[in-house]
Amino acid sequence: MHIPADTLERIERELTLTPAREEAIVADFRAAMAAGLAGEPSTLRMLPSHLGKPCGDERGLFLALDFGGSNVRVQLVELCGGGRWLVRRQTAAPLKDPAGAYDHTSAAATGEQLFDFLAAQIASLVDGGADYLLGHTFSFPCRQLDLGHAVLLGWTKEIKTAGVEGREVNALLAAALARRGLAGVRPVAVINDTVGTLLAAAYRDPAADIAAICGTGHNTCYYDAARDLVINMESGNFAARPFTRWDDALDAASEHPGTQRLEKMVAGRYLGELVRLILAGLGDPVGQPYSLTTADLADWLANPGQAPSRRRLAALVAGRSARLVAATFRGVLAHIDPGRKTGHTIAVDGSLYEKMPGYAGALAAALGQAPVLVKDGSGVGAAVAAALAASRR
Repeated sequence: MHIPADTLERIERELTLTPAREEAIVADFRAAMAAGLAGEPSTLRMLPSHLGKPCGDERGLFLALDFGGSNVRVQLVELCGGGRWLVRRQTAAPLKDPAGAYDHTSAAATGEQLFDFLAAQIASLVDGGADYLLGHTFSFPCRQLDLGHAVLLGWTKEIKTAGVEGREVNALLAAALARRGLAGVRPVAVINDTVGTLLAAAYRDPAADIAAICGTGHNTCYYDAARDLVINMESGNFAARPFTRWDDALDAASEHPGTQRLEKMVAGRYLGELVRLILAGLGDPVGQPYSLTTADLADWLANPGQAPSRRRLAALVAGRSARLVAATFRGVLAHIDPGRKTGHTIAVDGSLYEKMPGYAGALAAALGQAPVLVKDGSGVGAAVAAALAASRR
């Protein structure tokens, strides 16, 4: 479909962040951080992780369970000290079977079924009679009771599994492991995937103090040096006003309207749907809701033969995502180091950052520095968290 030039220009204006708007987002994000830390109303939860940063010399063999948005991964990780690690074995499986045999993310699925599925993945990797300490990366908003226990506040990323919200997730996992006969596997740490990414980065680089996931979902954490504590902000819930009409339409049709407004503007779960909504409004239907994926947008941008107007829309939506994320990073930097007196390594993990053409460059340009890709960092970070938990025993 051909989109008239004036129509495309109008869409571009709506999706482009002006310098003034970017600065407003930086200030708003910093203010939301301060409010959340003070216990005042805020769209940022500012959740303590009960962890500081590793020293880089932690050693041992640990299990890591990485439960993210669409897949579950289990790794056997050896921490070698000196900032080095080795992934000895690993396995991964989708939470929703592409062939339709199961869907552990639907409202029809129960928490027991979901955690039995997780225990089955762990069982496929370990020696049944051996003892293991397990770090659990659980990538959803939680109330952290202590390092080893966290209560799910609410699902995000359109997951609807029944009987998990309001429950302590490592208790559910431990019960499933017991049903599987894996009493020697002990979950000792539960962390957010952003915290895991920061722990993995800091294990190698002491200057790492901010980390984010830019993949199916989005979130950022940072290290509070004064408290020796990593803070999980749940930044996907930040209200990055003003919203476009497409943002509002996507939010209204989502599972939880009014929540995760930033995530719905920047994360891989939603960018394809935003473009689909724009195209549908122009009389170019491209399928049912969420039938256009962010992987499709990446293919458009990588393929010069794709319709120029579609490539332009993909670039606009992805570019806005990168600039919004950069503005929130700048807000964190303004909070922890207003004068920028020291260097700060920002670690990023996630398929959007890694694979979307032009995304990493756009984020670096808007931020003024290039973040460091810590690929699969949330899994290694879970092993680091287990090592830190072991050191406290």
